[in-house]
Amino acid sequence: MNKKNSILFSFIMHTIILFLLLPLLVLVMWSFSKSWPWPNILPQELGLRGIMHVLSPSGRVLRNLLFSVRLSLVVTMVTLIISIPAAKALGVYHFKGKQLIKMLVLAPIIVPPVAIGMGIHLAFIRLGLANTFTGVVLVHLIPCLPYGIRILTDVFEIIGESMEQQARVLGANSLQTFTNITLPLIAPGLISAGSLVFIVSFSQYFLTFLIGGGRVMTFSMMMFPYIQSGDRMMASAYSIVFIFATLGVLIMMEKAIKSYYRTKNYFYL
Repeated sequence: MNKKNSILFSFIMHTIILFLLLPLLVLVMWSFSKSWPWPNILPQELGLRGIMHVLSPSGRVLRNLLFSVRLSLVVTMVTLIISIPAAKALGVYHFKGKQLIKMLVLAPIIVPPVAIGMGIHLAFIRLGLANTFTGVVLVHLIPCLPYGIRILTDVFEIIGESMEQQARVLGANSLQTFTNITLPLIAPGLISAGSLVFIVSFSQYFLTFLIGGGRVMTFSMMMFPYIQSGDRMMASAYSIVFIFATLGVLIMMEKAIKSYYRTKNYFYL
């Protein structure tokens, strides 16, 4: 790369970073702004109401944040457990109706949740799952499974099953093949799928509100009323916590998976 191309590349990268950080900077400014009327460039009056409310140890914000993280981690684990065999079947094996099933897997993210939410709610009431933690976990699987299955399907299409077949020829049983061959190979896909699934679950509002019935209170449900009412200071404070909590969990998930495979002396992409 010559000097001219290097300067152009550096300019493009810095511009992209600027556009990514600018909205975050605006959120930080709004979280301390009691008054910021148009067309003033800077806030006219500052305050700590939003930050103090979010960080108050006597409030419910941090407790609900930890609850939401736990809920989304459970959804992520269940989604990956279901997605791995489903994705392997779609990515490796050949059978009639395979393309149709691939399309149907994406149906939950194509059909609006409002269209199916009431039916699911009625079914969950009959099953005793409405207003419960288990019910919320199950309903979060609906928008999360398409992402998990689709990402891992692409991974299995790339890696195939030749390595697994070689392991079986050498005498490995199904469990040994899965833990020592399959999991290390799909580790990058697990990180990608798990990260996306966690974000989708953590940001769910409508399905959580409908199935949880206000008894299962998540962080997004606490944040949404402030956004809807136009309280920009509170909404911005919640948004900052939301962003950094999500980013922190994703970083820890990635490091945990990589650390596990390093200790096992596995090689992954």
